[in-house]
Amino acid sequence: MAESAHDRLTQAGLNLIAQALSIFDSDLRLAVSNAPYKEMFNLPDSLTQPGASFEDTVRYLVQHGEYGVVADIETAVRDRVETARAFAPHYLERTRANGRTISVEGAPLPQGGWIAVYTDITEIKRQETLLRARSEELSGQVLDHAEALGAANRALGATNAALQETQRQLTATEARTRQVTEMMPAHIAHVDRDFIYTFSNHKLPTVMPGSQNDVIGRRVSEGLGAATFDKIRPALERALKGEANVIEITHDPSGRRIRIALTPDRDKDGPANGVFVLSTDVTAETQARAALAHTTKRELAAKLSSGLAHDFANLLTIILGLQGRLERMEGLPEDAQDAIRATLGAARRGGTLLDRLAMISGPRELRPQAVILADLFDDLAAMAGPTLRETVSLEIAIDGLDSPVLLDPGPLQDSILNLILNANDAMRDRGGLIRIAGHPVRDTWIEISVSDEGDGFSPAALHQGLDPFFTTKGSEGSGLGLSMVYDQTKLAGGTVRLSNTPEGARVTLRLPLRPAAETAKPLLVLLVEDDEDIRSTTREMLRAMDHTVIEARNVTEALALMALPDISLVLSDIQLAGSRTGVDLAQAIGDQMRVILMTSLPPGDALRLTAPCPVIQKPFDAAQLAALLAGPKP
Repeated sequence: MAESAHDRLTQAGLNLIAQALSIFDSDLRLAVSNAPYKEMFNLPDSLTQPGASFEDTVRYLVQHGEYGVVADIETAVRDRVETARAFAPHYLERTRANGRTISVEGAPLPQGGWIAVYTDITEIKRQETLLRARSEELSGQVLDHAEALGAANRALGATNAALQETQRQLTATEARTRQVTEMMPAHIAHVDRDFIYTFSNHKLPTVMPGSQNDVIGRRVSEGLGAATFDKIRPALERALKGEANVIEITHDPSGRRIRIALTPDRDKDGPANGVFVLSTDVTAETQARAALAHTTKRELAAKLSSGLAHDFANLLTIILGLQGRLERMEGLPEDAQDAIRATLGAARRGGTLLDRLAMISGPRELRPQAVILADLFDDLAAMAGPTLRETVSLEIAIDGLDSPVLLDPGPLQDSILNLILNANDAMRDRGGLIRIAGHPVRDTWIEISVSDEGDGFSPAALHQGLDPFFTTKGSEGSGLGLSMVYDQTKLAGGTVRLSNTPEGARVTLRLPLRPAAETAKPLLVLLVEDDEDIRSTTREMLRAMDHTVIEARNVTEALALMALPDISLVLSDIQLAGSRTGVDLAQAIGDQMRVILMTSLPPGDALRLTAPCPVIQKPFDAAQLAALLAGPKP
């Protein structure tokens, strides 16, 4: 390798030093030396080049009498090489064969190897001898002590230099370690026996939002919050007793699933001095495990229900359409309006039932629409009222959610109805109040809670209540109610939290807060549907939204009508009479205009998956269709 200007400058500086200097690496090969080193020991060029062997250098010096008369040259060489392999800081003075005295100061290097500095102190020793001879007043003992002190100081200086270099290396290592821990997507910490943080990589708020950032010197209960600390305290105590363990908890403020690994900090068996803590967000992994566990059930139910679901979805679509027309009629008595709302709610629940069957074979698709929560819960109260015990009353309080919001009302209504029925059962003995409350949270979430005045959740229910098939009702319960609520809320992008209040139990749902879009402008819609009843019902829905409708029964008729001007939208069923499907129609139209397909096929169906455009799931009502029409164009 060519010698750089920096290397030449360094070598020139070393050559100007009066002392001889050599540095050997951990393989006992010469790394650096200067000109006085060669001159002091009269070494040949081959032994002053980088890479020269320490063993060859020692052999040369022994053979040329550097260490006096030696009986066995190879033994002397081997002894000095072994000493070099176990190199330790040292300072010594020796008289060479030529009569001159040198001091040898050596120190190991953190990277391996060592540095040695050789100083000719012949003149210094002569002056000390002359001083001793001419200074009768000076005590020989004082001189001896002075010489010893000087030697000790030089040895101490060598040791200090080695310690300083080691400290520099340790500081650099600590900085690199800190940098690595700060880059990791996990919280790494150390906690002492008093549950006080002694180290943290400042990732705690990233893993558990809302937690303290600067926690070093604080108690774990301060950093995490009392509720979260109570969840992990038993595991911390086990780790302090010497038992490494891993737990998973739900971080209530964020709804995240957190895996925490706790490793005792100890040197030997017995209680630990502290605990190393590694916390990781495993929410996505937990959801994936849950989805995998249900795969077999989904496939079986899909095979059993696909045929039945198609006809049932068509019937429900007709019911929703007819009831919607009745609801828009003027002059109906209040009792009739209540009956219509209850019927609509029941039909939507029928659609939810179809969705549940479809969810077993694949993920359910969201069908968001503009919803005023107060109206939705009024309908819910009409459906739930007849099922409540005489001693149980229902109260609804919606605050700050007057404007329409975009959500899928069917699963939400079904979830809240499940919670109402659970609360009703919890108060079967003494009765009480079921309270439904809703309000926005930071313009980000809709928080809906259902609370009762029963006995509250047991510790086991608080921990496992959202797991499938967990029940405290014995043979009377299926263990799927809260699990269904959890699944549907998660699908909508929300969270579920179970808790107890001084009065009883509470279940809190959080759903994304999305303002509803504006109503679509009037369009000319080509409606393609082979079932006359479905076509009539859908036509009335579109006309009620001020859209103009032309109709076709199959793909051939629809393509013929495409020549008409001003058609803005094609709304077609997927399964049509004839050999061609709504998917074929959408592919034939391509980018000419907007296409929306209707179907009762489940989301995982192979034909449905080939659709190149949005799909609305049957059964649907006017509000769901309006929300899709008002959505962005693809």
